[in-house]
Amino acid sequence: MTTATTTTTSVVQFDYERPLWRRVLMTREFGIIALLFIVIIVASVSVKGFAQPLTYNYLLLDVAPILFIALPMTLVMTTGEIDLSVGSMAGLASVTTGALVQGGLPFEAAAVIALVVGVIGGAFNGFLVTTVGLPSLAVTIGTLALFRGIAVGMLGTTAVTDFPVFWKDLAKARLSGTQIPWVVIPFLVLLVIFVVLFHFTPFGRGIFAVGQSKEAAHFSGVNVNRTKFTVFVLAGAVAALAGIFYTLRYGSARGDNATGLELQVIAAVVLGGVSVFGGRGKLHGVIAAVLLIGVLSSALRLSGVTSDIINIITGGLLIISVVGASAFAWMKSKRTAGTLRLLASPAP
Repeated sequence: MTTATTTTTSVVQFDYERPLWRRVLMTREFGIIALLFIVIIVASVSVKGFAQPLTYNYLLLDVAPILFIALPMTLVMTTGEIDLSVGSMAGLASVTTGALVQGGLPFEAAAVIALVVGVIGGAFNGFLVTTVGLPSLAVTIGTLALFRGIAVGMLGTTAVTDFPVFWKDLAKARLSGTQIPWVVIPFLVLLVIFVVLFHFTPFGRGIFAVGQSKEAAHFSGVNVNRTKFTVFVLAGAVAALAGIFYTLRYGSARGDNATGLELQVIAAVVLGGVSVFGGRGKLHGVIAAVLLIGVLSSALRLSGVTSDIINIITGGLLIISVVGASAFAWMKSKRTAGTLRLLASPAP
């Protein structure tokens, strides 16, 4: 027993005794950030029109819904779960807002109700996963179809476009004297909240513990079901917020709004370093991955590349990321096993 305890402690100390520059720079997240800057520099030099401030304005507007939803999705996937219904929830929130405004309700009240719908949808997912005990993959595939079906059923093939000019202009407005869209401000507020929640609170540590081992987290005092339920509620609420922005940005509420958005979000979260098995992830890597995909897509579109080829490139990046992470984890486990054998061997 004494030997095992000493060995474990030694390995942990060995990991944290690495030089600070290695612990900061030799990470997957830093690799994504470095790749983002490389792609920006290459695109600015080689793609005509990319380096224009207006290009960055549209780029940020395009990725804003993904940035929003990627925040709670990081928490969900770190617990070892997944939520495939976020795109449909964004669409349902869009339609809810449009239908209520069409019925005569003020936009502000309609938006609040749409956010409540997002909370209810996330709570429904969380209830089925935590209380009923169903796998999140199956649950959210079902609610993906359910939420989208309700959205299409509410408006059919029609679209609502009669929204207040003030809110539509605000969704596309720029910060004074810059090409930076105003939507960056609420995103940064949410980012600070999620960074603090995820990386600097007991709740955030509980998320990592649940992802690494539900049983160990339970015996450590973490309420596993409550933690999972909370992150699903957050995912539903933020997806609804993204759906409202999507509606105002394009000036239209339709049943097919935000179709496929969930796949872009999950691709960015995994590319940003969140383990598909749970227990690992950092928000700065996820944000860099969202921007990387956005920059690549923008540069390729300006170069005349079709959307199908862009999807192929994005998918290839995702596959390389997952395979590379698995290979890195395997090599790290081999090194750790070698260290354990060395420490456990008797002294000569």
